Amino acid sequence: MRDVAIIGVKTTKFGENWDVSLRDIITEAGVGALEDARVTGEEIDAIIVGNMSGGQFIEQEHIGALIADYAGLAKELHVPATRVEAACASGGLALRQGIHAVASGLEDIVVAAGVEKMTDISSTSASTALAAAADREWEGIMGATFPGLYAMIAKLHMHKYGTTSEQLAQVAVKNHANGAHNPIAQYRNKISVEDVLRSIMVADPLHIFDCSPITDGAAAVILAPADIAHKYTDTPIYVKATSQASDTLALHDRKDITTLAASVEAGKRAFKMAKLTPKDIDLVEVHDCFTIAEICAIEDLGFVKKGEGGKFTEEGNTAIGGKIPVNTSGGLKACGHPVGATGIKQAVEIVEQLRGDAGKRQVDGAEIGMTHNVGGSGATAVVHILSRDR
Repeated sequence: MRDVAIIGVKTTKFGENWDVSLRDIITEAGVGALEDARVTGEEIDAIIVGNMSGGQFIEQEHIGALIADYAGLAKELHVPATRVEAACASGGLALRQGIHAVASGLEDIVVAAGVEKMTDISSTSASTALAAAADREWEGIMGATFPGLYAMIAKLHMHKYGTTSEQLAQVAVKNHANGAHNPIAQYRNKISVEDVLRSIMVADPLHIFDCSPITDGAAAVILAPADIAHKYTDTPIYVKATSQASDTLALHDRKDITTLAASVEAGKRAFKMAKLTPKDIDLVEVHDCFTIAEICAIEDLGFVKKGEGGKFTEEGNTAIGGKIPVNTSGGLKACGHPVGATGIKQAVEIVEQLRGDAGKRQVDGAEIGMTHNVGGSGATAVVHILSRDR
């Protein structure tokens, strides 16, 4: 197996992008990443794109071929393009599959991308589409929404460990503070704990400011064998680990819903592959679809003991300058959550941090970063570890 490097990155502006289509935003991301890597279309061996639900959001399937066509890579070059889906972890899975393609030696230059156009339908229809990432028969049909599922996780976490609504709110406050310095973020406004607690209750104990938004956006990275990475860039970022794990689709089949077992296992596998521990990680992008999800994630990945994530956050340990900066991009909460693109956006943020290009949200001396992308309520988890040094 060959070592793999990321040689180019690009993320579009996240938000309610009414004046552009899915094909517009994915082309912007792909072209931008190619320009960053100084790669030409003729050099591309494959495209792998994460997209959760083009059929429900824009009534378009066959997303891979659409992207190759609209990017000008189909008519003469006939570049193979494949769509992958793992609910909200579709982007992370696209990155993982791209890494596999390059590491195996089958391909040299691979575009791993993610895209979702979610705002072309009503919020009710979007919520229905997103509910397909849970167990439709045993949860969705019974009326369970994703805010409802994560509210159950939050309630039990509070009951077992004493986690408070104020601690949940601190996650949102911290991520908005980070997003305020991210030019591609959907929300760049700072908020307070009081703002979160006064916002509309969606599913007790989760307020609307505890929830990530519906978002349009795309992101792309260019992968290459590590041995030739310096041909394209002076600042390649190396893949130290890629891992994936699964859990039951429905919450009621899990041993403990406050622990996302797939996250635990994917994290363990990634650390073993990279020969690292949580103490070696300088920053991490985790899947904060809801504020409780970030608290569970830092516990499940081993940055803090189970049950201590709320207090750890409240003490400022996850802020930039803290013990382990979490979601410097603003996370899903402030940066936005175009579900198919999120896993790739996380990787782009880590690359920019390791390059030293993150501006006011830069983590000083960052050398090793991690991404954690979750599908649904935790049935899929994809984890990557990236390093400045090979």
